[in-house]
Amino acid sequence: MFKKDFPYFQNSKIVYLDNGATTQKPKSVIDSQVEYYETYCANTHRSNFGHANKATQEFEKTRVLLKNFINASKNEEIIFTKGVTESINFIASSFAKDFKTVIISSLEHHSNIVPWHMQGRTLGAGLEVVNCNENLDFNMEHFEELLKANPNAFVSITHISNAFGTIHDIKTITKLAHEYGAVVMCDGAQSLGHLKIDVKELDVDFFAISGHKTFAPTGVGAIYIKEKYLKDVKPYQTGGATIHEVDFSGSTLLDSPYKFEAGTQNIAGVIGLAKAIEYINHIKYETIHSFENNVFKYLNEELSKLPNIIFYNDITNSIGSRSFNFEGIIHDDIGILLDKMNIALRVGHHCAQPIMKKLGIKGTIRVSVAFYNDFVDVDKLIEALKKALKMLKD
Repeated sequence: MFKKDFPYFQNSKIVYLDNGATTQKPKSVIDSQVEYYETYCANTHRSNFGHANKATQEFEKTRVLLKNFINASKNEEIIFTKGVTESINFIASSFAKDFKTVIISSLEHHSNIVPWHMQGRTLGAGLEVVNCNENLDFNMEHFEELLKANPNAFVSITHISNAFGTIHDIKTITKLAHEYGAVVMCDGAQSLGHLKIDVKELDVDFFAISGHKTFAPTGVGAIYIKEKYLKDVKPYQTGGATIHEVDFSGSTLLDSPYKFEAGTQNIAGVIGLAKAIEYINHIKYETIHSFENNVFKYLNEELSKLPNIIFYNDITNSIGSRSFNFEGIIHDDIGILLDKMNIALRVGHHCAQPIMKKLGIKGTIRVSVAFYNDFVDVDKLIEALKKALKMLKD
């Protein structure tokens, strides 16, 4: 019933099941991009003519809206970025680099692994990884062992695994980490499209947000920085819009958030993010949960009926993504055939090679759903999988 709000579905015959990579955009988001570029395209926080003032007001309105959306305390805690990848790199290089040890989970996306390698950290040498069990659940006991051995560490954990949909209990993880003096950053790339986020309840110190996985434009996101750390985090970049005063003997910077937002931002994207948030507020998370959970359960039930299917975790503590393989079948071949049948999903390692190596596989077939997917989408997927399996076995 929600597909009518998304122009992509009126213009395509594709069954779109790759929401873990990016979500489709409601018409209100798309219209906001056109409106900005066609009617008041101007830079923000600089000029004072009418359209420039309107652009600045709409840009800053998004900050307030996002602050309220995740229940942050102050506007200053919301810093706009290109997305989660930039947010993690920002905090890694501008704050966490000074920590002796960084602790991550076994299910991290490369965006929460490679930045630590760039600091010269490797397993056991400045980087520690929390084990997971056979169901890919976070091992809290091992986490506490690592915290005891590495007090005052920097903990960076994904909220929801993009590869397997596993949900980490960030509230409990953060509480335990804080008991050992650790600081916590949460990779929320997959979060806001599925779950209501309250940063005060989670008590995280940093929370990275993706726009394009939350029905907003690509190239926009944010990082929430708890107020107590705003003065400790160093600017990632400097230049236009960050300064209070400059002469050749030195510079002074503005306070947060502006000192962290150098140069011209993705103004249209930020405005589009506001429209995406407004859309979610309009349909409500309760509705999203109801529709998505029903489709996710139905997907799991129908996939389970297929012969020789291999799952790597159950869906008890998962949302969004379901990963699997078929015995004796190369996942890439499935992807190629399903594309010919107008089914869009992802095959491969999903930028999570370490967990794939731990499982002894090169990758999986991943179906990732959003609330606009329905039972018909699942039925078409199952029909296509049956045809593909028959072709590959014959």
